[in-house]
Amino acid sequence: MGFPGTWMTESESVVYRVVPKCACSTIGQIMFFSDHGRFFDGDIHDATAGIHKWAIEASQPVIETSVRGQQVYAFTCVRNPYTRILSTFFDKICGIQRNGKRYRGNLVPLLIQKYGIEVGGEDGKADFDQIASFRRFLLFVRDTIRFRKPMEPDIHWSAMSGHIATFIANGGRYNRIFFTEAFDEGMQSVLDNISVKVPVDLARIPRFNESEGHGPKRAHPVEDYFDDLSKHLMWEIYRRDFQLFKYDFDNPARKTPKQEVDLDEVHAKLGG
Repeated sequence: MGFPGTWMTESESVVYRVVPKCACSTIGQIMFFSDHGRFFDGDIHDATAGIHKWAIEASQPVIETSVRGQQVYAFTCVRNPYTRILSTFFDKICGIQRNGKRYRGNLVPLLIQKYGIEVGGEDGKADFDQIASFRRFLLFVRDTIRFRKPMEPDIHWSAMSGHIATFIANGGRYNRIFFTEAFDEGMQSVLDNISVKVPVDLARIPRFNESEGHGPKRAHPVEDYFDDLSKHLMWEIYRRDFQLFKYDFDNPARKTPKQEVDLDEVHAKLGG
């Protein structure tokens, strides 16, 4: 299985396990900048040089050696499950992607037909009942994760703990797991523990939100999207994420976690 979703700087200063919808574009660009003194021109997910990625065959032995040896500082970043799934809905389901098309081709027509969701028309800009459509989308997410129907779960809505677990299961160990909600503090703690070729001033780093502007703006507070049934589905799908990463399941309005991540607990529970 190896280390899918794992990136490492060319200088081998730091290893990062990508978790989709958790500031991964900004993190990747910071890693690229720390080696080259410039940002990658474009979406860092498209970079095929200047950074090691498990998806690049030539990078695999270098990443494997570094991760298994546990000599290179390793980290990842997590996000409140409530805001993460909402972001996925507005970006991937309602939004037009960078290529000018809908995400995954026939996915949105399937959701419209089978689940009765609306996405704001052809361009995602028309008014629609965001709350009703999101709740129907959440039923679809549960079906993909629980029953693998009508399709396999997508990386953007599969649980964070699942992404994070593959790194541990194959011999890796995290030195830090921080929160997107306290991004500068968490990213600074990583930078303080590694040696970089080019100093990084986080205050001057732009946010590379590659999904910005893809879809309609969220029209309501987070908590309005989650009724009792929606919360029940969230617990069914993301219980482990809430528990391991210390987010408040009972209060969707609270974005910030209740405490720091317990790394020993994460390794014990996800390494089995």
